[in-house]
Amino acid sequence: MRTEQPEYIAAVTRLGSLRRAADELRLSQPALSETVRNLERELGVDLLERKRTGATMSAAGQELLPHIVQVLEAVDRLRVAAGEQHRISRMVRVGTVNAATVPLLIPVLREFRATHPVTQVEVVGAQQTEIHRGLAEGGFDLGLVNHLDGDDVPAGFEATELLRGRPVVCVRPDSPLAGRAEVSADDLLTVPLIAMRTGYVMHRYVHRLLADRTPVFPYSTDGAEMGKLMVAEGLGATVLPDFSVVGDPLERAGTIVCRPLAGDATEVVPMLQRRRADSVPRAAQDLYEAFVRRAAAAPRSGAGLY
Repeated sequence: MRTEQPEYIAAVTRLGSLRRAADELRLSQPALSETVRNLERELGVDLLERKRTGATMSAAGQELLPHIVQVLEAVDRLRVAAGEQHRISRMVRVGTVNAATVPLLIPVLREFRATHPVTQVEVVGAQQTEIHRGLAEGGFDLGLVNHLDGDDVPAGFEATELLRGRPVVCVRPDSPLAGRAEVSADDLLTVPLIAMRTGYVMHRYVHRLLADRTPVFPYSTDGAEMGKLMVAEGLGATVLPDFSVVGDPLERAGTIVCRPLAGDATEVVPMLQRRRADSVPRAAQDLYEAFVRRAAAAPRSGAGLY
């Protein structure tokens, strides 16, 4: 076995494609494919499932994944001992629904960068189901997702609650709703609503809040960040967790404001999730711990609203 073979397997698993892995590794796709095939022949195991849509870790490969991680960590330790600091950087991939960017993600990345200057962090915006799939298949090291009280954590994952927030209505300061201390569900029927797409927690929450009533949904989008920009441009109102609005640059600039929902005690819980494993890459563990520290030190983001 050559030391680069486990790295190639990890890259294909993370990127979901032999072609994308070959591009990142600066290899030809046939050379990469042959190297992976040689390792599979040597081990007597098909590590990857190759499909027209890409390559994913096979069931047998999933069982061997902890050992592959151990090999990569051992190689990293050897390189450190040899003084090859430029070779020890390991990419950490974080899947996020983007709603906790303001209180958590950006401050954590800033802190992590100060202590891990050669480790690249790739932040991928995705829906919760995509994040769970990426965690299960090894494509993501960490997942930052939102739960509503009572939601179950998928089997095989570790989950740490980071914050607790409340849904709020995000509007422009010149919106009629901005002049109210609280916004009712009925009030939401009087304005154009920017919805989160199916698959996001806030999509499920809004439809549950409005029950059988039919609001005007002229737009839908992926994630809180685009939703806030659309509100700032006057396209309508949206419903988001308070922690994704309070302290946002647009809110600090007075371009958007938020108001609590009347008579609703629902809580939104950002959760940091990862796949249960016997061995975790050091950089991924350090980033996980940075999230937990930041959450423990952060005040409740929407405390000033209630």
